Amino acid sequence: MYDPIAVSNESTVVAEYVADQAAEAAYQSEADLERELIRLLQSQAYEYLPVTSEAQLMANLRARLESLNTITFSDAEWQQFFTERVAGTNDGIIEKTVRIQEDHVQLLKRDDGSVKNILLLDKQNIHNNQLQVINQYETPTGNGGGNYANRYDVTVLVNGLPMVHIELKRRGVDIREAFNQIDRYQRDSFWAGSGLFEYVQLFVISNGTLTKYYSNTTRRQHISEATGSKRVRKTSNSFEFTSWWADAQNKPITDLAAFAKTFFAKHALLNILTRYCVLTADKMLLVMRPYQIVGTERILQKIEISTNYKQLGTIGAGGYVWHTTGSGKTLTSFKAAQLASKLPSVDKVLFVVDRKDLDYQTMREYDRFEKGAANSNTSTAVLKKQLENPGARIIITTIQKLSTFISANKGHSIYDGHVVLIFDECHRSQFGDMHTAITKAFKRYNLFGFTGTPIFAANSGSGGNPQLKTTEQAFGEKLHTYTIVDAITDRNVLPFRIDYVNTVKVGTVVDKQVSSIDTETALLAPERVSKIVAYTREHFDQKTKRAEGYTLGEKRVRGFNALFATASIPAARRYYQEFQTQQKNLVSDKRLKIGLIYSYGANDAVEDGALDEEGFDTDALSADARSFLEAAIQDYNTTFGTSYDTTADKFQNYYKDLSLKLKQREIDLVIVVNMFLTGFDATTLNTLFVDKNLRAHGLIQAYSRTNRILNSVKTYGNIVSFRDLEEQTNDAIALFGNKDARGVVLLKPYGEYYKDYAEKVTELLAGYPLGTPIIGESAQKEFIGLFGAVLRLQNILTSFDDFTGNEILTERQGQDYRSVYLDLYADFRKEKKADKEQINDDIVFEIELIKQVEINVDYILMLVQKYRAERGDGDDKEIRAEISRAVDASPTLRNKKDLIEDFVDSLSVDGEVDQEWRAFITAKREAELDTIIEDENLRPEETRAFVETAFRDGQISITGTGITKVLPPVSRFSAAGGHSEKKQNVITKLGAFFERFFGLSSTES
Repeated sequence: MYDPIAVSNESTVVAEYVADQAAEAAYQSEADLERELIRLLQSQAYEYLPVTSEAQLMANLRARLESLNTITFSDAEWQQFFTERVAGTNDGIIEKTVRIQEDHVQLLKRDDGSVKNILLLDKQNIHNNQLQVINQYETPTGNGGGNYANRYDVTVLVNGLPMVHIELKRRGVDIREAFNQIDRYQRDSFWAGSGLFEYVQLFVISNGTLTKYYSNTTRRQHISEATGSKRVRKTSNSFEFTSWWADAQNKPITDLAAFAKTFFAKHALLNILTRYCVLTADKMLLVMRPYQIVGTERILQKIEISTNYKQLGTIGAGGYVWHTTGSGKTLTSFKAAQLASKLPSVDKVLFVVDRKDLDYQTMREYDRFEKGAANSNTSTAVLKKQLENPGARIIITTIQKLSTFISANKGHSIYDGHVVLIFDECHRSQFGDMHTAITKAFKRYNLFGFTGTPIFAANSGSGGNPQLKTTEQAFGEKLHTYTIVDAITDRNVLPFRIDYVNTVKVGTVVDKQVSSIDTETALLAPERVSKIVAYTREHFDQKTKRAEGYTLGEKRVRGFNALFATASIPAARRYYQEFQTQQKNLVSDKRLKIGLIYSYGANDAVEDGALDEEGFDTDALSADARSFLEAAIQDYNTTFGTSYDTTADKFQNYYKDLSLKLKQREIDLVIVVNMFLTGFDATTLNTLFVDKNLRAHGLIQAYSRTNRILNSVKTYGNIVSFRDLEEQTNDAIALFGNKDARGVVLLKPYGEYYKDYAEKVTELLAGYPLGTPIIGESAQKEFIGLFGAVLRLQNILTSFDDFTGNEILTERQGQDYRSVYLDLYADFRKEKKADKEQINDDIVFEIELIKQVEINVDYILMLVQKYRAERGDGDDKEIRAEISRAVDASPTLRNKKDLIEDFVDSLSVDGEVDQEWRAFITAKREAELDTIIEDENLRPEETRAFVETAFRDGQISITGTGITKVLPPVSRFSAAGGHSEKKQNVITKLGAFFERFFGLSSTES
């Protein structure tokens, strides 16, 4: 086997730029600099055009468009085309930008009545476009002209239209003067005459030594905000948003001559203009940065090479892009998806995001790229329809929805097509199971991941499949790297400023990697919480720069806002309460506006550094935690005149509104546990107060909420840490600043693991023989620790071929022990929280391991089939025992146990198991639903429709009118409060019914 050689079109960004060594010694004037630039452009096949007036510019445009489209305009045709399709009187920068980016084919009505397509740009074959360079162009003044006569330095014309403008200052002059001069042109003269200079998409500013580029939006925004002319969204609006050009190693190319040879290389410039600019839903033009372009092109090259070399469906066909948090990964990943969908060999591109991101962060953007692609409906029916529609080339979906689709549609034809899957954040906790499901289902795929914080050997957990521990093991080789160090150096994100505030003076409280409840209780002492809140209030204005004002959209605001990260829900509540207490007697404008948000997370802490992901599941909260959250949301409603609560839909809308208030700087501080610490972007956020243990990728993600660039007032991301996180911070920054961090976990030799496994299993069989009850709490805990260790070792050993046939525990013993283990675990969970601290930290972790053993309905049916084939009928007692064990070992199947056992009893001798199962479940489902309808006196048709919707959507909707239609007429005003009581009772019964039958038949889609 030979490694394939990459044969591709020229890359837009050079792999490595080596500067010329010859140093010039002579003084260089601005005129000399300009001459040198034009000479370099001419040497790269740009035609020099001595144009100085608008009439000449228009005549040249006509000739270039005729040449590009092989047509000759009559004077009447040209006049009409120019005034209607190129330079309409009401067209401004936005309309002309839309024309170039999205509408570059314009219609010409010919004199003979026929219609012809006219290209302003050839985006298919970019080398058909003609590049020219003009200099010292003087703007018209007087009638229809500009306010002042301006003379522009150098402009690049593409097919006769000014598309790139270069403003030069001599060496030794601040480059910002060039930026400010372009502002003046926009105000005074770009619109002058027929406004052709409003077609400029990109600006380049240089003083010879330093050279930067930016999009026309940056200039337009800056001017609009300076004059307060109209409402504009605050984004790229100042010098802070200009970009360096660089090579693929992220080394900036700053000298004008070097910039001209690379950025202005014909294929590079035309690629940037036609492929690597993005027009957003708000008509903002974003021009991609060099590392974003490299990341995109490496993915496209990998797709082409792996297709040619027949590697599809293997890890060699994929890879991951490591671009640090805050560097614009979503834009890069979507652009890669968009361009991949245009490759002839590709049938579908699936762009997979987390549900939170899709619903709230970038929904409008995704939808703008591909109308209707980003459908946040939880039903997989929409996804199924999109996958079956040959016209839908690119589909945005959530991890959750794709997972449901795969499990519900075995053998679907889409699995045979060439499918490119791009994961926007590939470190998400859901990914492990998804990975296995995808690689089993799809045959010809490319799998790509984008992440700001990859999982390396150094920050991988000790659990899980040892072959899927790191990002590299799951996705394949690293395709491009842009580290936090690169981003801070380039000023694409802000540096961090960290304050460590010591809060424990007497005695030492050790913050362990996974804190025990003991430690957390000590850290939540009322005196400590009170002091931290006082400190936060005292330093809040200073940290969030409340003394400094700036324009945000159409309003003036002062300073920034902050998040307060706490270790747990009780901690979040304690802090919220303390802020309320300390601010009680203040006048309203002196009070900080404080929000609180948390939801159910599966674990309090995760040992590998990941932050636990909280969904929107408020039902799983304890009654106490939920009622506290409800009260905090009522405080929010009072402050902002809203009407949210903790019911499913309204809580999601609260999350959405809270994130909007953060982005618009309308709230001062939000107290969180894990929410908003990953994947949330608000440029107005500049401070994170931390009272929780963070490490590795979780730490970088949390810190990175604060360092998005906004304007010249925001200079740092501030971290105020009330715990000693210095070592963890240094380790994380060292790890994620290291381009060469190892991506593969090194396993010890097989023999070492096996020896350990043999010893532990011997101890298990001798100390806890099956069938003998385990008496006493200490013995039970010892058993949990021992069996947990066996499970972990077994999990690692299964990745070695040598282990097959050498297992000591039989499958049956494994299942029996697992049943005992889960039973004991359930008992310990019921114990009071105060006792929890005595349980070894490993327990929760190993329980997570158990959940990875996927025992689902397919597995059960396979068992039934196997035993029946071996024994000839379904009556064998062995089937019953084996199936009972399998069901006991699966937490998700326990409430379905009686259904499964009844089915085994009802099985015929030679029928199709799958068909019989479906028929059995359908009959059972109908019978049990009829019983509920009868017992609760529900409306039959409405109830059936309500339940069908739940199975289709994958959840019972307890809000809205659906549930109300089901209920029998009850007086809302009866003394016993009959209506709400009845509603709650029905929801409970239908919820249990749904849980029991969901996932058991293939009727859900």
